[in-house]
Amino acid sequence: MQRGRWKGLVGGAIAIAAMAGVMGLQYERLQRSQKARDTAQQAVDQQALQLKVLARSPSFGFDNVLADWVFLEFLEYFGDDSARQHTGYGLSPAFFENVTRLDPRFVDAYPFLSGSISYELGQPDLAIELMRRGTRALSPEVDPDAFQVWRFMSLDQLLLLGDSAGAAQSLEKAADWVRDTPYAQFREQFLQTAQFLRQDPNSKPLRISAWVEIYQRAGAVGDRKTQARAKREILTLGGKLYTQNGQLMVAPPPASKPSPTKPSPTP
Repeated sequence: MQRGRWKGLVGGAIAIAAMAGVMGLQYERLQRSQKARDTAQQAVDQQALQLKVLARSPSFGFDNVLADWVFLEFLEYFGDDSARQHTGYGLSPAFFENVTRLDPRFVDAYPFLSGSISYELGQPDLAIELMRRGTRALSPEVDPDAFQVWRFMSLDQLLLLGDSAGAAQSLEKAADWVRDTPYAQFREQFLQTAQFLRQDPNSKPLRISAWVEIYQRAGAVGDRKTQARAKREILTLGGKLYTQNGQLMVAPPPASKPSPTKPSPTP
């Protein structure tokens, strides 16, 4: 009987020790997670202060250089997935407030502006407001790629704001801006899409085609979260996804009116 009692005590001690070990590991893991969260937040706080100071400081004629530097800082911020899991993407507007103020002609920044502010933060109104700085400063003569800002704006207007009329107007401006550029072959596509929008503002095939473009654009800049959202939206609208020759293909639902049946090449 005494032996059985000791066996029970030893077994209980082992169980308690094992439980303590598990609890210790969990506590250590929580401590590491808290430390990572605190470190990420400290970095965000420091960046927020830098961006705030920059917004109030003179550029001494180095606008483009500063815009490039801020954009590179944004890419590092945007690409740090582990830190963004703790702090989110709340600094994106401050980054692009500075970029578009310093260099509104920086066309390559606008896809990231749209993706991070419209699709990650859900603030398409703010994204479009910042994009309008580009449409006011740019022209086909300044940069043949300038039409893309109108194109990005049309997608945000259509998919996130439900502003079909505004999206049609932006597409018509994009068509006008590609007229005498190496991208002139897209002019008819933009005009046709604008016409479809005016005829059938709620066209599911057209919206699916637009989400396919969002998916492709997000893939080009490495934005996996926006790609995942685009996939979900395509499926919700009734599109079917499949892979052909290593590429994502989409079969849209039947349309009651003539609408684009598959995505056209993305400029």
